Amino acid sequence: MSPDDPFDDAAAARAVIDADGTLTEWSEGARRLLGHTAAEVVGRPAADLLADGGAGSPPAPVDARWSGTLTLRHRDGHSVAVWVLAHRRPPEDGGPGDWLAVTPLEDSGHDLVEDPLVRTALTQSPCATMIFDERLRLRGINDAMADLLALPASRLRGLRPTEVGGQAPHAELERHIRHVLATGRPHDMQTYMKAGGESRAHAWLARLAPLTDGGGRVRGVCVTAHDFTEQYQARERLQLVNEASVRIGTTLDVTRTAQELADVCVPALADFVSVDLLDPQEYGGEPHGPLTAPVSLRRAAHQSITPGSPEAVAKPGQVDVYPAASPQADSLVAGHTIVASVPTGDLDQWLAWDETRSRRVQEYGVHCTMSVPLQARGTTLGVAVFTRFRNPDGFTHDDVLLAEDVTARAAVCIDNARRYSRERETTVALQRSLLPRTLPSTAAVEAASRYLPAARSGVGGDWFDVIPLSGMRVAMVVGDVVGHGIQASATMGRLRTAVRTLADIDLPPDELLTHLDDLVVRLSQESGGESSPGEVGASCLYAVYDPVSRCCTLARAGHPPPVLVRPGGPARQLDLPSGPPLGLGGLPFESVEIDLREGSVLAFYTDGLIESREREVDASHALLCEALTPASGSLEETCDRVLHALLPPGGAADDVALLLARTRGLPASQVATWDIPADPSLVSPVRKQVLDQLDRWALAEASFTAELVVSELVTNAIRYGAPPIRLRLIHDAATLICEVSDTSPTAPHLRRAKTWDEGGRGLLLVAQLTQRWGSRHTAEGKTIWAEIGLLDEE
Repeated sequence: MSPDDPFDDAAAARAVIDADGTLTEWSEGARRLLGHTAAEVVGRPAADLLADGGAGSPPAPVDARWSGTLTLRHRDGHSVAVWVLAHRRPPEDGGPGDWLAVTPLEDSGHDLVEDPLVRTALTQSPCATMIFDERLRLRGINDAMADLLALPASRLRGLRPTEVGGQAPHAELERHIRHVLATGRPHDMQTYMKAGGESRAHAWLARLAPLTDGGGRVRGVCVTAHDFTEQYQARERLQLVNEASVRIGTTLDVTRTAQELADVCVPALADFVSVDLLDPQEYGGEPHGPLTAPVSLRRAAHQSITPGSPEAVAKPGQVDVYPAASPQADSLVAGHTIVASVPTGDLDQWLAWDETRSRRVQEYGVHCTMSVPLQARGTTLGVAVFTRFRNPDGFTHDDVLLAEDVTARAAVCIDNARRYSRERETTVALQRSLLPRTLPSTAAVEAASRYLPAARSGVGGDWFDVIPLSGMRVAMVVGDVVGHGIQASATMGRLRTAVRTLADIDLPPDELLTHLDDLVVRLSQESGGESSPGEVGASCLYAVYDPVSRCCTLARAGHPPPVLVRPGGPARQLDLPSGPPLGLGGLPFESVEIDLREGSVLAFYTDGLIESREREVDASHALLCEALTPASGSLEETCDRVLHALLPPGGAADDVALLLARTRGLPASQVATWDIPADPSLVSPVRKQVLDQLDRWALAEASFTAELVVSELVTNAIRYGAPPIRLRLIHDAATLICEVSDTSPTAPHLRRAKTWDEGGRGLLLVAQLTQRWGSRHTAEGKTIWAEIGLLDEE
């Protein structure tokens, strides 16, 4: 007879009763006990087997197990008193489940003391012990095990493990007993369950040892049970702490970190966990103590064993006020953990004040809470509340220590994320304040730009600028400071200011980068200590475009080269000498001149646009060229198209600066040039020619100012300069520019004339009558220029 099929075993009477009370299975042992065959009773109510018409039926079971003596009716009509052990069996397919009722039939024939097999096992076993024979039948049980099962030892002999208990660990124990019988080797089994005589579940270690006769044949198995709950809980706590250190703080996002804390603690420590943070706006941007009730808290995250967290009263992001009687406020004010129990009335005052929470507590059966303040670096950040309703056990002292350990780790991570978020917001604000809010409108180019801070690594030092120069020229610059954070942004601001200053004196691109390189070297020295220099570094691309000659001069210092899109042509990367990065010092830079047709588009960018982990730089260049083509169309739309094509949905890993410029050309009809003889007597005819030209341009309203400016600048060039001397007038819709060039390198400067001085007031008049004036050095000498506003003259 195979032990694998208990219904073929006549050593015990077995019957299965469904949820409706109908018999569904009937064993051979049950036939031997009551005389009824399976065909006669299966499908009929089990109550029909009770003697006296069911008058002695057992009370309705309130637990998953029932045991007691029943008076049953034999097939021949007489009554049989039978001790019955019944287990509720969980459903296998989502149904209501059923009951297994068993009673032992065979007696081993040996008294507990006289049976040598049992006596040997009990002598060797140090704890609760059971002995099973080769048929998996219980042969003996000591008092410790009987007390643990809360069943009489004399009634259990002859039952199998699955008949002694109906839980899953009993079926697992039966499988392991078969394994020991077959192999003859000991085996250990661990489980977490509530035994029949226990009020709460414990962790159990069952040690299975084979029992052999004198010939070495396995005759049975000795099962001893050891309560290792303390070791199990210590291991679980250690595992939770280790898991918390791995799973909490994976990002520098406050909300995500709070959610990770809640996720780790459910269900290991509580059935529902909420994380509420002090609202920084309530405390001037920095949460601090001491706190007083009531306390305003913003729900950062929560988690529940129930999908959707229906127990939550506050939604993520919602601000709620907690009065003095609430465990949240009490723990924050006290600065330590507070455990509250519903049955003892600890929460009565708060629940009476908050009817919504009171209904949730009653609906879900919440019986205890534990409020743990989130504290890091001397700052109170909020509170984590642990709630139990499905777990029947209250919070122990060990639970408090574990919760405080986990929340302390999470608090440091939340504080790190909070500090990072605050620094990032400050750095972004600083960065944006140092970048141009709007690009200037110039006659030379139409420009559009974008700046995006890094999604994860923090704000860096990328910048761009469009700088109007004299002669209607324009300078375009884009740069990148090494590093991230406030220091990189501050360095970027200093470099941008330096570029504007150097551009204002009209230095050629290569010379400008040389001066900028010297500045970065000095910044590195200032940022370092006495024994070691700092590590300030940057890259830069500087270009000057002249709409009159339609020539663009470019130089770069370790920066990605620009992309040029000519009208009707494909986009291509310009071949420029790379030049060393800024900060190395002592190395030369080289400028390149290119002629541009009107309507050409130049794309300047930082490396954050083209560098990606998903693709090579060459592939990014190809995407960039594709996104920039064609050159016509809106530059704003082109900027968006470029960013969409090259950046991942979550944002770039580094800062991105993008500057697009479409060139414009100034027609020759808007430029007039004269070669001036070095003769003061010829200044008057020059003034006449200028006035005639202004009439042809329909700019008579500017004649008076232009005549004075031209007269003063030409006279100074004849008197203090060196021939050849050239006068050039340039105009667009808003500005008239007067330029006088000569070969002398000496630049004029304003001075304060004394009362009786006959001269020295010319440049002062020029400064007062024009929008701005200045001088720039050229390869041949210098040019003095002045700009006259036309719109203001109207």
